[in-house]
Amino acid sequence: MSTFMAKAETIERKWYVIDAAGKSLGKTAVEAARILNGKHRPEYTPHADCGEYVIIINASKAVLTGKKLTQKYYYRHSGYIGGLKKVQYGTLMATKPELAMELAVKGMLPHNSIGAKSATRLHVYAGAEHPHAAQKPVTVEG
Repeated sequence: MSTFMAKAETIERKWYVIDAAGKSLGKTAVEAARILNGKHRPEYTPHADCGEYVIIINASKAVLTGKKLTQKYYYRHSGYIGGLKKVQYGTLMATKPELAMELAVKGMLPHNSIGAKSATRLHVYAGAEHPHAAQKPVTVEG
């Protein structure tokens, strides 16, 4: 008997909705990364892209525990001398909560071509509305 290996072409991808309201930013990101990676599936294969689509709603209502709102920073660099920019997470959550959630999820995905492709299947929205009702997404409880 040979071991079953899933192929990315034969995978039937579903859509899932995760509500981040009142949940920790990290716990929501872990759930999303697991589904995007395909680790929830019995036919998960590490070298094949077995992941699904994930929609995260209410990203603006996600919670950061402890003093992270004031002590944690998002850094980016322009590439020029003195081009380091930093934004406090309190400001980031107030202005661009979608970016904060995307950064958390992308950090939990593999840092290779499979992870990059998986990240394109992530859709994050600050509010409760999303335009993907036609895909009939399943709500993830937890």
